[in-house]
Amino acid sequence: MFTFCVNSVNSGDSASTDRSHRWIESTEYAQRSTQTQRCTSWTRRGLRFPTQTQPCCSMFPMLTLLSMFYYICLRRRSRSGTRSESLGSRRAVELGQRSALPVTVEVEQYGKEVLDFSSHYGSENSMSYTMWNLAGVPNVYPSSGDFTQTAVFRTYGNWWEKCTSSGPSFRRTPPNFHSQDYLELAFEEPVYPTAVEVLETYHPGAIIRILACSLNPFSQNPPADVRWEVLWTGKPCKSLSPQARQFSPGIRQISFPTNLLRLEINSSLLEYYTELDAVILRGVRERPILALYKIPVIDINELSDSEEEISDAGGLCCRSTVEHRHVLGNGFFDRLPYELIQLILSHLPIPDMCRLAQTCKLFHKHCSDPLQYIQLSLQPYWARLTDTSLCHLQSRCALLQRLNMSWTGNRGALTPAGFCSFMSACGVSLVCLELSCCHFLTEACLEVIAQTCSCLQELNLASCDRLQPQAFNHIAKITSLRRLVLYRTKVEQSAVLSILTFCPELQHLNLGSCVMIEDYDVVVGMLSARCRSLRSLDLWRCRNLSERGLVELVSGCRLLEELDLGWCSTLQSSSGCFQQLARSLPRLRKLFLTANRTVCDSDLEELAAHCNALQHLDILGTRMVGPASLRKLLQSCPQLKLLDVSFCSQIDSRFVQELTSLFPNVSIKKSFTQ
Repeated sequence: MFTFCVNSVNSGDSASTDRSHRWIESTEYAQRSTQTQRCTSWTRRGLRFPTQTQPCCSMFPMLTLLSMFYYICLRRRSRSGTRSESLGSRRAVELGQRSALPVTVEVEQYGKEVLDFSSHYGSENSMSYTMWNLAGVPNVYPSSGDFTQTAVFRTYGNWWEKCTSSGPSFRRTPPNFHSQDYLELAFEEPVYPTAVEVLETYHPGAIIRILACSLNPFSQNPPADVRWEVLWTGKPCKSLSPQARQFSPGIRQISFPTNLLRLEINSSLLEYYTELDAVILRGVRERPILALYKIPVIDINELSDSEEEISDAGGLCCRSTVEHRHVLGNGFFDRLPYELIQLILSHLPIPDMCRLAQTCKLFHKHCSDPLQYIQLSLQPYWARLTDTSLCHLQSRCALLQRLNMSWTGNRGALTPAGFCSFMSACGVSLVCLELSCCHFLTEACLEVIAQTCSCLQELNLASCDRLQPQAFNHIAKITSLRRLVLYRTKVEQSAVLSILTFCPELQHLNLGSCVMIEDYDVVVGMLSARCRSLRSLDLWRCRNLSERGLVELVSGCRLLEELDLGWCSTLQSSSGCFQQLARSLPRLRKLFLTANRTVCDSDLEELAAHCNALQHLDILGTRMVGPASLRKLLQSCPQLKLLDVSFCSQIDSRFVQELTSLFPNVSIKKSFTQ
């Protein structure tokens, strides 16, 4: 008996119902029964069925012969046909399927609300250069240049990573994780995305990943399981031109509608701040049919001519399995020294370590060794980290010293109870703890950190803007702190004073954009009295620092190497405070006087005379600095790498080009506006 099978397209939901089979059997019994049934059917319909003189009996043998002939031709074509012909036939099927689909209306919408972000150049009380400018229709595009109506992140380039205040990087970071900043943007209506367009108006190229979330942030009934799917990913790149562009990468289809997108940023290769104007989400309300149904493709090579071919193939597989059974093994891996195996496994990312631990007892022993988890960076896995994940890692982190959980746990993925349980079990030996943008944190979490992590030296709470002010009082109990980052938090002046009183060993302090501090003069007075070993201080956009406070600060903290006074508009050069700063801080390497209109030539001359180790200087926006003092500064500071003279009215682009040719090792910035 000969059997032939043809696969056909079905519109069922699962793969098992996507194929149906037609069977033609060429036996005499099948012919007679088929003829009898057909005659009976024709009689019931009142039709005249064929008689013996009609060629009805000869039809079925002929059909069988034609089927056999077609099958033989098909087999020969499958052996001699090219791959391009097969792909061409598949495209023809897909095009035929698409032509039959109904046309779906595409929805275009701009961002409605910026829900979360890691940093921004602007202040918390203004709209200039803030992430909130990304919501709504474009304000600047298609114009190019430096505009206050755009969204700008806090940093760019790789110079800030080399500063002493940044701290060492974490080992075992996956090579495909490059994100440095992020923002989350909500739209009005959930759609199945077909395109995402980002309007970049200045130094484009920073976007490296676009993700979609299954959660509707405006819904009253959030789902139990929040999923993030990557729509597009790329590598950091350097744009050839700072001009505006409309960035629209090809995105992949997802299985759920979304109105929440996340853009992840890496500006390390950019020459200046990247500026974003608007984001457009295009999509359809109904799930695309091509995403629902997969078109089955018939693989002719899977058909066999006879049972002998099947047995031969099976025998070959069996023989290869038997042959490899004697070859396979661990290759005497277990005879290597224990320390060498540990060194080899130390290059694996954490997910690979967890998978490897399930392969055999030897690898389970090595992958569970607490020495493998002295440093642990969970930031790359922010979308998947849950309480269960921490519970699984808890038994392996008894010797944990450095932990990075930045960006994790948002929207219910982690609970304060799960975090506290992990910290209570694994935080005894902790020296460094990175928790930037962790919105699950509560006062109870900081209390557990203060009680458990008595050896903690570095704590980063940047952009944890949902922590209540009273929670920061517990930080004062961690007396061994040397590095503390409180950028964009609600820390109050009383908590800062308490921290400075009980943490005299502080070397790096970031209080940028802390709008709840009423009097910065009192804070810097306490710094100069208690923290004499301070090496870096970030007071970005502090509102009320006076000249008296600055003089008191530099008189007490003479070891300062980095000082950020950007957008501190209350400081006046006429008081001599900047000259006193230059004379008091000979070790100064980084000085930001951004947007201080009063910085003048005498200030730069004092810097040239006393701060020869200067590497980064930002005097953006000053109107009183001329070419002569700038040239003298460049001649006196041979280690200078970054100089920002954007919007300096006396420094034109032609002079910047001249200085660039004379001092090629210095990156001189001069932004423009069309």
